Amino acid sequence: MTTVALTVFTLLSTSFSHIGQMPVRLTCDGDNISPALLWTGIPEGTKSLVLIVDDPDAPDPEAPKMTWVHWTLYNIPPDSEGLPEGISIENLPGGTLQGLNDWKRPGYGGPCPPIGTHRYFHKLYALNTVLPDLNHPTKAELEAAMHDHIIAQATLIGHYRRNP
Repeated sequence: MTTVALTVFTLLSTSFSHIGQMPVRLTCDGDNISPALLWTGIPEGTKSLVLIVDDPDAPDPEAPKMTWVHWTLYNIPPDSEGLPEGISIENLPGGTLQGLNDWKRPGYGGPCPPIGTHRYFHKLYALNTVLPDLNHPTKAELEAAMHDHIIAQATLIGHYRRNP
């Protein structure tokens, strides 16, 4: 009998647990720094990774009207193992490019929900290609470029509610 080890593409954080509350330091109420993210089980054939962090509960989880984009990174090298908490643009893994968030700027923008508890989806995609320089794409432009190139996806969800 042959034993086959299955590797699962996983996205984790040491900053918060899956489905857990995100700490204030990661939000507009704190230091507004990006969470630590770790990934394992990169699928064979992966040429680059894409990270999209968004909130599908905007502006009100009881009546969501849009998905608010907090962070987009692409062309993350597949041999990288994660991103430390509060990573600066200068310290991103070599070759990593940024897209625009919904504040119309590159970089991380932390949770800042106007009402209720929101969910923050941290989605990591394994691609079979390295994307061209898209010159700070929006999430929609990045998703269009990724189309037909996604090998796998891993998701980590955090929650945040502002204190009144």
